[in-house]
Amino acid sequence: MTRKFWRWARNEAPDSFGSDRTLYLDGEISDETWYGDEVTPQVFKDELNSGKGNITLWINSPGGDVFAAAQIYNMLMDYPYDVTVKIDALAASAASVIAMAGTKVCMSPVAMLMVHNPATIAIGDSEEMQKAIDMLSEVKESIMNAYEIKSGLSRNKISKLMDAETWMNAKEAKKLGFADEILFADGTEPSGDNDSTEHDDGEIEMLFSRKAVTDSLLSKLIPKRKPEIKTQTIKVADLEKRLSLLSH
Repeated sequence: MTRKFWRWARNEAPDSFGSDRTLYLDGEISDETWYGDEVTPQVFKDELNSGKGNITLWINSPGGDVFAAAQIYNMLMDYPYDVTVKIDALAASAASVIAMAGTKVCMSPVAMLMVHNPATIAIGDSEEMQKAIDMLSEVKESIMNAYEIKSGLSRNKISKLMDAETWMNAKEAKKLGFADEILFADGTEPSGDNDSTEHDDGEIEMLFSRKAVTDSLLSKLIPKRKPEIKTQTIKVADLEKRLSLLSH
């Protein structure tokens, strides 16, 4: 039995964004089922097209399969009604690509958006390794297309952000064009220092601990193993000897 990584909620009346339905996408994006809790893009398509009207899409996902995310991105871009994306806590990696399909992208003030270079696992000789490198380069170009369409940034700028594995809070994402609004804000931006600094070379340095956030992300992607119970075999003669020593 599979557990859907999203659920629909039909609004009694259109919400403040004019959406008739609300979709919660919560979990890893996958092309096929491995642990019984992933759902394929085909099922997502069936759910998406089960109704009509504007929708609100809440995203809280560490990412996953880039090609599955590309399919979902295309479905949302092709959806004939408005899609309001609301980033709940995390839209990382492939999930950030899906977020770019929103007619309007909003982020919680405590949410994070992460972009980075695609990765894969390859086995073989130098020619096979080069094929993998060429493939990753093309995948990166395709991902950059989605970021470019939404943000309007140059491809060179986007490439640098991906190379650096950039984590953006809501203010930084809005400033760079990855988000349009910050949720729960009254329309005024707080004064004070920015949460990030930009160096002369254009590299953005986030004040969040990259290692801590990455470790937290990995803990969501790596399935937890049951603790191993160690057993020990004791010969009857040895047991009698130990009991004899305890009785003295």
